[in-house]
Amino acid sequence: MRTAPIVIVALFAASAAEAFGTVNVGRQSAEHEKITRLAFTCAGAAGDACFQPETLDQLAGRKGTFGAIGYPDSSYAVFQSKAHCDNGDFLPTPGYPRTSAQAEASLASCRDWMAHNLDEAVEDAARLLGEDGRVRRSQVSMFVGCVWAFNVKGRAKCNVLQDMGILMHAAQDFYAHSNWVDRGGGGGAGDPPGLGRTGPAPWISLRGPVSFPEGLISGCFSLEASACEGRVMHATLNKDTGPIGADIGPGTTPRGAGPAGNFKAAVEAAVADTVDKWALLRERLVARYGPDRGSRMICALTRDDPVKDC
Repeated sequence: MRTAPIVIVALFAASAAEAFGTVNVGRQSAEHEKITRLAFTCAGAAGDACFQPETLDQLAGRKGTFGAIGYPDSSYAVFQSKAHCDNGDFLPTPGYPRTSAQAEASLASCRDWMAHNLDEAVEDAARLLGEDGRVRRSQVSMFVGCVWAFNVKGRAKCNVLQDMGILMHAAQDFYAHSNWVDRGGGGGAGDPPGLGRTGPAPWISLRGPVSFPEGLISGCFSLEASACEGRVMHATLNKDTGPIGADIGPGTTPRGAGPAGNFKAAVEAAVADTVDKWALLRERLVARYGPDRGSRMICALTRDDPVKDC
């Protein structure tokens, strides 16, 4: 996904890149926000699995804002392919401009980026509680919203939500930008084959080593058109825009539209993976800080008034 609120060139890139949207720009319709809300709204989940309304607004964003999930589009990461799982393209055809090893390395850098920000979330959570184990009011207050720009960090809750947003943004883009869920595909650079998988990809689960899926690719994205010459293009492979509500799809990009249901499959996999990433972070917090402190940290991250509720 490529959208930035301040940098004009980033706005240009947003229309060129076509990705799960963060705000309503061009054909984008805040897809990242909607996916995150499907994953975490308390109407569809309960207990530690959901986020209360004000906190969810900070994580998912709301009309006119990016939220933590949009942070990679309002920061230095807007043009980093690892933050969006781009440039993992390869086809086993004579003369293809990249090797399979180069393609795998590009996608592995995205997976490593997710793992790094998961680690950051675990570290940043330490400041949520004082030495006495109680929630620190100064570190969880949402009276003034978090800042999602310019690599700024501040209150502990905002920091962890930011880390989560970066992690989950990349995971969601993996399904929009790769061929993991795609059905069909004729086999050439203009219509690469899909893997036809459903649900989250074990390769990016971050729970242990998993072999790289054979045939997994994502599209080439660059502001320099010549850099993607002869390669599978981001514009060809993406499933980035479409309606997400009570019903999903069909998408509005060539790869996402049509009877194959690729956009819906990408959204459903992204929602399930987003849920799983939060479950993994909860596991990591309890493992690192112990059941009592870990559970209180989880409560502080999900509740709008954690000083009272946790």
